[in-house]
Amino acid sequence: MTITQAMVLAAGLGTRMRPITDTMPKPLVPVAGRPMIDYALDVLADAGVTCAAVNVHHFADRVEAHLQAYPRMEILISDERAHLMNSGGGLAKGLRLLEPGLLYVMNADLFWIGEIPGRKTNLQRLAEFFDPATMDMALLCVPLERTTGHNGKKDFQLDPDGRLSRYREGGDNPVVYAGAIVMHSSLFDDAPEDAFNLNIYFDRAIANGRLHGLVMEGHWITVGTPEALPQAEAVIARLPVEV
Repeated sequence: MTITQAMVLAAGLGTRMRPITDTMPKPLVPVAGRPMIDYALDVLADAGVTCAAVNVHHFADRVEAHLQAYPRMEILISDERAHLMNSGGGLAKGLRLLEPGLLYVMNADLFWIGEIPGRKTNLQRLAEFFDPATMDMALLCVPLERTTGHNGKKDFQLDPDGRLSRYREGGDNPVVYAGAIVMHSSLFDDAPEDAFNLNIYFDRAIANGRLHGLVMEGHWITVGTPEALPQAEAVIARLPVEV
């Protein structure tokens, strides 16, 4: 199954990245010489995405100008200049720019390296894993020991049947949410029109046994603080990103 559209969440203020983000938007902060958001866009393009909606707020004009020059897919701007919509509200607003159907949701401040050459990408595997009959969302996950830049929090525990539940201390098979989702846009048909957190939909899906997870291949990197930048670049130097 090839999914051709995506929503990229890129409108945050990047407050934890200050003072860097006092003068530039977080999605354009360079990591090993490339804007952070390009890593996310590239993994989407590698998976077959041809159109993505991207929300903008902080230094929105600069982000928009950069996205207009991105060559590998059509970019639609979900404008949050006037009002930030949080993760769930931003996704719901961006969905209005896309066609009804399956899509990827991707955070702009993370990516992964070290996928196995010749095999399907992590996002392609996630698309094949997703079953709308039994799942509201399929989340890409990663064990804590294969992360760089993360705060150490274990987000979920992955059951043997692939279901996710909130991690509880001592639980089996803890995983970190890797910031990528496959879902059908109809899931948000009842979404509020104001700002809300995506965790509301995670918890609803958990309660109904419909949040599932797939463990990614490779090493996951998130860049949320200035201290995470040299850590990310050191990992990239050891295991380069294919571009």
